[in-house]
Amino acid sequence: MTRVNPNCRLEDQGIEGLGRVYYNLLEPALINEAVARGEGRLGLGGTFLGTTGAHTGRSPKDKHVVRTPDVEDKIWWENNRSMAPEAFDVLYADMLEHMKGRDYFVQDLFGGADPAERLDVRVVTELAWHGLFIRHLLRRPEAQELATFTPDFTIINCPGFKADPARHGCRSETVIALNFQKKLILIGGTAYAGENKKSVFTLLNYLLPEKGIMPMHCSANHAPGNPDDAAIFFGLSGTGKTTLSADPSRVLIGDDEHGWSENGIFNFEGGCYAKTINLSAKAEPEIYATTTRFGTVIENMVYDEDTLELDFEDNSITDNMRCAYPLDAISNASPTSLGGHPKNVIMLTCDAYGVLPPIARLTPAQAMYHFLSGFTSKTPGTEVGVTEPIPTFSTCFGAPFMPRRPEVYGKLLQEKIAEHGASCWLVNTGWTGGAFGEGQRMPIKATRALLAAVLDGSLNDVQFRKDPNFGFEVPVSVPGVEDKLLDPRQTWADPAAYDAQAAKLVQMFSDNFAQYLEAIDDEVRAAAIG
Repeated sequence: MTRVNPNCRLEDQGIEGLGRVYYNLLEPALINEAVARGEGRLGLGGTFLGTTGAHTGRSPKDKHVVRTPDVEDKIWWENNRSMAPEAFDVLYADMLEHMKGRDYFVQDLFGGADPAERLDVRVVTELAWHGLFIRHLLRRPEAQELATFTPDFTIINCPGFKADPARHGCRSETVIALNFQKKLILIGGTAYAGENKKSVFTLLNYLLPEKGIMPMHCSANHAPGNPDDAAIFFGLSGTGKTTLSADPSRVLIGDDEHGWSENGIFNFEGGCYAKTINLSAKAEPEIYATTTRFGTVIENMVYDEDTLELDFEDNSITDNMRCAYPLDAISNASPTSLGGHPKNVIMLTCDAYGVLPPIARLTPAQAMYHFLSGFTSKTPGTEVGVTEPIPTFSTCFGAPFMPRRPEVYGKLLQEKIAEHGASCWLVNTGWTGGAFGEGQRMPIKATRALLAAVLDGSLNDVQFRKDPNFGFEVPVSVPGVEDKLLDPRQTWADPAAYDAQAAKLVQMFSDNFAQYLEAIDDEVRAAAIG
């Protein structure tokens, strides 16, 4: 059976003169090609062990949107670097020249579990293992679907190509350029595989709002046998989206990217991209098990050259070590990757200041305030140059992937919450007892106990207090959680130092939110600190 549309090969897209082109190879063939070409090693259980060179995280500063007339008034240019159409054309011509005579790997895939809303994406990669990676992370068509597959967008990824800033209108030799008009994305100068999947996420973040669908940087799960009892977990990398959504007592919908339509929520992806630093079989047995599962991509991990045993504590390559695997590697994953309208909207933040409580209940207006604020801390390795937690405001918990202005996504989420009556929560997985370097990370056992109480509804029955700094409600006592932990001021050795730190964080929130005051409604404005 054919695994490519005979009327839609690369030459039909004007990409000619290549060496051998491999269309839609399955996992065994992709691993064989990657190992044979010296791209990495075969690991325990048939995993693939690969490294990404200088780039061990995303390069958001090298990401550009081509400034064509059709997107001029829609893109959030303060957050997205622009590229002139003429510069893109030169970049594309030079990349095509670079590709001549070289072998390439094509994967035709879907972005989105909802057939009515999915995006058909062709990913053309220079590295065989990138083909394996994106085959895990996007959704795989059936063989018969490939016979008629025609891409909505095409991604071309050439790690060996070096951009010329003067010639191509970019920042460095690394470039990610999105051209919505030509339905084309070019990636060059980086072997970090995550750029492939985040390019698709950026596409969906641009396209779906015009259809009334809310794209979300979140994980999601639902109660066993009840997809309508769903929950979503917003958060940047390192806040716990993957870990906390992979609850064995719940059905996993997905760990990173979802849409919320009139029918409910749906996963954009077909796999997971989990951080593996300090991963343990005891704390996260199913994710741990994928690191010896056939086909899993092990990225930037140190391993024993003789035994191939992985070292989950050695971060000498990067803190951002990861593994990529299909969703069906997780026993409690949903076979459909679909859920109903979420009953609970949970916003995860990693507070390096040690100020925020482990959980707080938000009004809908407060939820919009914290969604637009997007406060967290960038954790080491997730971006180039990040070596320790950096407090930051990443609006919508995903500013690097948001081509439109934050208010577009905020308004959509506000409407969805109001229409479906979701409860909203802020969960801090960061520091307690002091700031980063003095305090300690929030105990994951306590976080899980609090989330379990949210999801089974029992947290609504406990006593709450009003937080004096942020105005949201914080539980006073929750079974299984130390009372002291629920009041962060009590966890500090010096309460006055906590007060000073809290005042500093409150002011940071206020200063950051000033940019949205003219674009929000009175209710959300009233929820702003002040």
